[in-house]
Amino acid sequence: MPTLLRLHGRDEIVGANLPVTRALPHRDRRQIGPFVFWDHMGPAELPPGAGVDVPPHPHIGLATVTYLFEGAIEHRDSLGNELTITPGDINLMTAGHGIAHSERSPAGERDTARRIHGLQTWLALPIPVEDGAADFRHYPATDLPVIEQGGAWINVLIGSAFGAASPVAVASPTLYAVVRLAAGRSLTLPADYVERGVYVVEGELDLETERFAARELAALPGGETIVATALNDTLFALFGGAPLDAPRAMWWNFVSSRRELITEAARDWENGERFVMPPNETERLPLPKTRPSH
Repeated sequence: MPTLLRLHGRDEIVGANLPVTRALPHRDRRQIGPFVFWDHMGPAELPPGAGVDVPPHPHIGLATVTYLFEGAIEHRDSLGNELTITPGDINLMTAGHGIAHSERSPAGERDTARRIHGLQTWLALPIPVEDGAADFRHYPATDLPVIEQGGAWINVLIGSAFGAASPVAVASPTLYAVVRLAAGRSLTLPADYVERGVYVVEGELDLETERFAARELAALPGGETIVATALNDTLFALFGGAPLDAPRAMWWNFVSSRRELITEAARDWENGERFVMPPNETERLPLPKTRPSH
């Protein structure tokens, strides 16, 4: 029987009031494929007058991937992009040498109660491009393939799986799909990615002989066929890809194969250098009090 590693996420608050479960990085597993960070946002009820408010903050050496099940988030970044992401879309922001962005509830949605629910992940960039140019791409839900088979609804977000290929362009071999699996139905997970993980968003899932509940992450063994069976209607993410080309250092919002680049980015953010502020933003997140180690 395959050996699965079970990871329990920890509870955090992002911005002023957004609860998240942070499954990666974990003390028992720092990354799965290029995925070095995994936040499950909500589901959270936002009362009238409240909203998601994450002020401008910097990134280097990574690409952020944002996907929503419910709600909307307005994205603004250093490149001048301003747009709203809605359920089923993908926002892919490549930080490279440096970018700053904010994430907020759209102004038109703050007068009514609403829910926010989604996933935000970070992909470590390969060494040849980790210090390259910043970029941002928005992919609407209608561009991302959906497969329905045997009680499974599969949205292929990045990479190729289940006979479909996503148009989302990333810098290294990557797998990312969201699956809704009906109670009692099974799905064979593709084994052609070296590192794979399953994160249960809602419901319960049997992976071979082990049961995983909502907000648990299973790191799967490489090259082995795994069958997922839903014990009730279940929503989960399947993700992974090629192993990283070198170990990564990670501090605050920075990821790099070289610690000195993190130190430089922290200094530049504190001094108001390098990172251009997003449009229509005046505040900024300060550096944490604990500084990066050398």
